[in-house]
Amino acid sequence: MKTGGQLVVDALVANGVKRIACVPGESYLAVLDALYDTDIEVVVCRQEGGAAMMADAWGRLSGEPGICMVTRGPGATNASAGLHVARQDSIPMILFIGQVQSEAREREAFQEIEYRRAFTEVAKWVGEIDDPARIPEFVTRAFAVATSGRPGPVVLTLPEDMLTRSADAPAAKPYQPVEGHPGPSQIKKLGALLEGAKRPIAILGGTRWTAASVAEFQRFAERWSLPVGCSFRRQMLFDHLHPNYAGDVGIGINPALAKEIKEADLVLLIGGRFSEMPSSGYTLMDAPYPRQTLVHVHPDASELGRVYRPELPIAASPRDFVAALEGLAPTAEPVWSARTRAMHEGYLKWSTPPETGPGDVRMGPIMNWIEENTPEDTIFTNGAGNYATWVHRFHRFRRYATQAAPASGSMGYGLPAAVAAKHLHPDREVICFAGDGCFLMHGQEFATAVRYRLPIITVVVNNGIYGTIRMHQERDYPGRVSATDLTNPDFAALARAYGGHGETVEKTEEFADAFLRARASGKPAIIEIKLDPEAITPTRTLSEIRKG
Repeated sequence: MKTGGQLVVDALVANGVKRIACVPGESYLAVLDALYDTDIEVVVCRQEGGAAMMADAWGRLSGEPGICMVTRGPGATNASAGLHVARQDSIPMILFIGQVQSEAREREAFQEIEYRRAFTEVAKWVGEIDDPARIPEFVTRAFAVATSGRPGPVVLTLPEDMLTRSADAPAAKPYQPVEGHPGPSQIKKLGALLEGAKRPIAILGGTRWTAASVAEFQRFAERWSLPVGCSFRRQMLFDHLHPNYAGDVGIGINPALAKEIKEADLVLLIGGRFSEMPSSGYTLMDAPYPRQTLVHVHPDASELGRVYRPELPIAASPRDFVAALEGLAPTAEPVWSARTRAMHEGYLKWSTPPETGPGDVRMGPIMNWIEENTPEDTIFTNGAGNYATWVHRFHRFRRYATQAAPASGSMGYGLPAAVAAKHLHPDREVICFAGDGCFLMHGQEFATAVRYRLPIITVVVNNGIYGTIRMHQERDYPGRVSATDLTNPDFAALARAYGGHGETVEKTEEFADAFLRARASGKPAIIEIKLDPEAITPTRTLSEIRKG
């Protein structure tokens, strides 16, 4: 006989969980008590949204479900921001929520929410324990659902009395994700389509990749001289300095790359859904019938044909699909080899940052310095905002598992993701980019970094405004500024107040020494860059946008 709390923790251990993110609550004290006797690391966070985003980052960087535990009501609704990120980004994650005791259900008890109604839209499955003996079954199912097909978040609610009652239950066993494999006839047809193409391109996205499958696909691309693009915030799926890399397919796409995709005769879309952002508002391919011949590979069969009707739909994870390509090779030198080389040259020009710009701080030289002075395995994290363009366009990702950024465009993601990344890879440098607005959405998780002595470096690009919204405001309602100005703290002083290291950069040439001091401090650090709000994008000023 074991308590429900013990059964939950036993199931976590059986499924290989090494860490969880949480904000503690009295509704699941029995689980916290059972965790006391295990080697699972409990990372105590300062807000449930940050905790859920940490769990998302663990899932994003490892491929294993990130685990988050929060209390009922306000705790659960705070965590919903992280659920939304994981759902839109196809990230495996499990959110455990303490729930009111069973006898109080349906009375609108203290902090009661009906989570099946509240979270069905942002979770793959929402379950609730109604018998402690079924806890191993429910928890193992949660792992399987979160990882199979299109990965995503699962919510499992834990009524307080289910955790304190005892039951005789079977021992939990590890989950097994459901795999789909391409058939030999599909690989044969893909070879025929490639042999008959003149302007093909591959676009990589989604999840369920591994470092090995990324390397295997690179070899496939080399055999076929295939140009390769990476979907929005999935840039880590292909080496940017590889001669086959054509650029990122996302917000602010290189117009030359967009033209190549529109004029392609074959698009090999692997892993991703090619949703609104990577498809430039569904304009790069026509929906539902693309002009290009489309080969769409996705682990969830229900995604194939949902928006675009492919000539060749293949229900398989990227890992299993790429493994099946090992023997597929062209019969002669592909006719598009020169085009592939030209596309890579175009990417290199596009990803070279400008040296000039308004104000005393120029982000172009700063990005160049970062490129030259950080290891290839550095993990970059960010949230959302115009500042993120400097990372997405000008940082050249070289390795798998070096990027944690929300394709859903959620602000506040970068800092908790950096904390999670440093927990997962303590031997690697982790750099978070954040805007001033973005940072203060989950800036309290800097305290978590200090508590666990995680020397992340956070670059806060401070222009005193909600930059993306101001840019759109000036474009659509010129001269009528409303609700986009910000008043900020001294971010460097804030870092020191938390117990970290703080730096302020007011001129371009100050950045290098500030970064080196932050790195040498061995502490979590904030480098505040005071950027002129006129530098709203790498190529246009706010005044230019206002004038149209």
